[in-house]
Amino acid sequence: MGLLENRKPLGAALVLFFGIMSGGASAEIRAQQGLVQALNAEREAIRHVTPAIVTRATSPSQATEAAARTTRRTSRRERTESESGDEMQRYQRGWLLQQQITLADDSQFQCLREAIYHEARGEDLIGQFAVAEVILNRVDSARYPDTVCDVVHQNAHRHNACQFSYACNGRSRAMTEPTARAIAGRIAQVMLSGADRPLTEGATHFHATSVSPGWSLRYERTARFGSHVFYRPAVRLTSN
Repeated sequence: MGLLENRKPLGAALVLFFGIMSGGASAEIRAQQGLVQALNAEREAIRHVTPAIVTRATSPSQATEAAARTTRRTSRRERTESESGDEMQRYQRGWLLQQQITLADDSQFQCLREAIYHEARGEDLIGQFAVAEVILNRVDSARYPDTVCDVVHQNAHRHNACQFSYACNGRSRAMTEPTARAIAGRIAQVMLSGADRPLTEGATHFHATSVSPGWSLRYERTARFGSHVFYRPAVRLTSN
């Protein structure tokens, strides 16, 4: 009786153990079957997805595209404003006088500085830059000499009949006003360094407002700064 009584609890334990194992195995099988069914359902759903739906799902939304366009426009505007600010600072006296002269030994620099000083030192910075533009526009034109010195000294041997009056009026060319000389030199350096010429729209001529030369009737007026009016050759339209 003792052995049989001892075997009963053991048998019950084994039955319980195998029952639990069997139940656990069944639960695992059911979980696997559920996963397979879910995967099958997903594949079936994918097969019914149309190309249009895929395109809409993978393409940027209109809101995203609009935001991207806005960002690009803002970046361009900020870049343009930055570049414009860099260009405008040349017309500021404080910034200009802070620039170091590095072209002092260059003959073209010396000639341009001299011309700005004598022709426009009584004007504000814009007016002086405008005169510098005219000189460099002439250098670029096939109608005039191809260096600054030759342009400003053209016909200097003809008393009061040259291109730039200071070169043939018989007066001293000494630049005796230190501040005006310093400003003229820095304008000359900025312009010779390749700065844009937006003021006079390609002008090659100018005169003081106190006179009205005959040639002004043959040219197109482009600007006026201070006591100077600026002109460029008139465009001639040809007909067949």
